[in-house]
Amino acid sequence: MTFAGRQHETIAVLDYGSQYAQLIVRRVRECNVYAELVPWNVSADELAQMAPRGIILSGGPNSVYDTGAPHLKQHVLGLGVPILGICYGMQLLAHQLGGVVAPAQAREYGLTEITVLSPGSPLFAGLERSLQVWMSHGDRLDACPSGFEPIASSENSPIAAMADEARRLYGLQFHPEVVHTPWGKDILRAFCFGVCGCRGDWTPGSFVEENVRAIRERVGRGKVICAVSGGVDSMVVATLIARAIGEQLTVVFVNNGVLRLGEAETTRQSLQRYLDANVIYVDASERFLARLKGIRDPEQKRIIIGNEFIAVFEERARELGQVDFLAQGTLYPDVIESATAHNSAVKIKTHHNVGGLPADMRMELIEPLRYLFKDEVRQVGLALGLPEALVYRPPFPGPGLAVRIIGEVTAERVATLQQADAIVRHEIEAAGLGRDIWQYFAVLTPLKSVGVMGDSRTYANTVAVRAITSEDGMTADWARIPYEVLARISNRIVNQVAGVNRVVYDISSKPPATIEWE
Repeated sequence: MTFAGRQHETIAVLDYGSQYAQLIVRRVRECNVYAELVPWNVSADELAQMAPRGIILSGGPNSVYDTGAPHLKQHVLGLGVPILGICYGMQLLAHQLGGVVAPAQAREYGLTEITVLSPGSPLFAGLERSLQVWMSHGDRLDACPSGFEPIASSENSPIAAMADEARRLYGLQFHPEVVHTPWGKDILRAFCFGVCGCRGDWTPGSFVEENVRAIRERVGRGKVICAVSGGVDSMVVATLIARAIGEQLTVVFVNNGVLRLGEAETTRQSLQRYLDANVIYVDASERFLARLKGIRDPEQKRIIIGNEFIAVFEERARELGQVDFLAQGTLYPDVIESATAHNSAVKIKTHHNVGGLPADMRMELIEPLRYLFKDEVRQVGLALGLPEALVYRPPFPGPGLAVRIIGEVTAERVATLQQADAIVRHEIEAAGLGRDIWQYFAVLTPLKSVGVMGDSRTYANTVAVRAITSEDGMTADWARIPYEVLARISNRIVNQVAGVNRVVYDISSKPPATIEWE
C-alpha cells in the first residue's frame, strides 16, 4: 500500500468480522492516531511492516470453540506490542493464553452497567467506578489466563475486563467503539496514549504534507490525469495532487448527462477558482445517454458509466501525449462495500472507482484517499484551503443521477429528476438542516399513480425523497425532517415539476436498505 499514513505511528485493528470493526478504526483516528483495519490472518511480514505501536482485536460473530472460527495468530503475540481484545477479541486472547471461555448463563445484549475493579489500570484512568457500556455476547470469560487479573465486572460477567499490565495485554467484554458506551473513546484513547505511548500526530495537516511528498516521489516526472465530478472527494484529490505536482496534472471534468441541475457550470467555476492545474471540460452527455439507452439493471448502469469514463479519459490522455497515472477519489467505504482482497465482505454493489475499471487500462491508479472516511476527507479539504460550502456538500455517487432513476435513463427522465432533486436540496438547506443530514436527494421511481390536478385526472410519476443521518456512510438512519419541510418539498415538486403527481418519503435505515436506491 502506498498510503502515506503508515509513516505515522499506527494501531493495527485485526478484523474478526464485527459489524463495529470500522468504528474501532474511526474512534482511534479521532484521537489523532492512525489506525488501519487488516484481516485477522494478516501475514507476519505485512504486520511487521506496519510496525504497529499497538494491536486491537475486534469483536466477531463466532465462539472461540466453533469449528473453523478465526483464531489468534502466534506472530501477533510475538510482536510484543500492547494488545487490546474487544468482545470476541478478548475471549480469543484469553482462550489462546489458557483462560476459560464458556457459554454465559445469561447473555448480555445492550446497555449494561460495569463496576471498575482496578481504577489504577491505565484503561480506566480518571473514569468513574460505575460505567454504562454496550454488551453484545453469548459467551463469557470464566477464568483469566495466567498473569491476568479482572479489572471490571458486570452482573452477568465477573470478568468484564481483564489486564496483564506487565505484558500490556488487555481485554474488554464490552464495545468501547460504539456511541452507547459513553466513555468508550476515553478508554481507547487511554490504550493509544497511556499504554502504547502514541503521540497523536496524525492530523489533516500532516496527512496533506506526507501525501504531497509521497505523490511527488511516486509520480516523478510523469503526468497525471484526474477525474473531477464536482463532489468533495474528487475536488480534494485534485487539489492535493495539484499541490504536489502542479502542471503535471490535467483535470478532466466530464459532463456525463446525469449531473445535478446546474452542476456542470458550478463545477467549472470551482475548478477555475481553486485549482492550479490544467482543466479540460468534456460534454459527453449525449454519448453517455446513448450507452445507457434501454439499460435498466443498476449494476449494468454502474459498469457502463465506469467504463465510459475511462474511455473518455484515455481518449483525452492520448491527445495529451503520454499520461502515466489516473487519480481517483476512492474512499474507504467504497473499498469495503466493493469487497476487496483485504476483507471478506459480501459485495453489495460495484463502485465505479473500485469494481468498474477495465482490466486492460494502461494507466496506473493514484488513490490518496483510499483509506479515509468521508468526514476525514472533509477535514483534509479544509486543510487544503477549500471553502466549507464545497467541502460539506452532500455526497454524490459517481454514476450520478443514473442510479437515482429506477429503470431506463433518458434525457426526459433526467430532466424531471434534476428539477425534483434541486427542490429537495434547496428546501433542506433553506431550513438550516444541510449540516445535520449526511445525504439528501430525490429518486425518480418507475411507479405511476392516479392523481387529481384541478378538475382533471392525472396518471403521473412518483418521486421518492431520501434523507439520512450517518457518520461515515457505512451505516445510516433516516432523517427526522420536520413535517413542514417535507410538506414544502412535496408541494413544490408536485406543482413545479411536470409529470409528477406524488411524493413519498423513504424511512428505511442502512442496513437493511442501502443509501442509494440502486
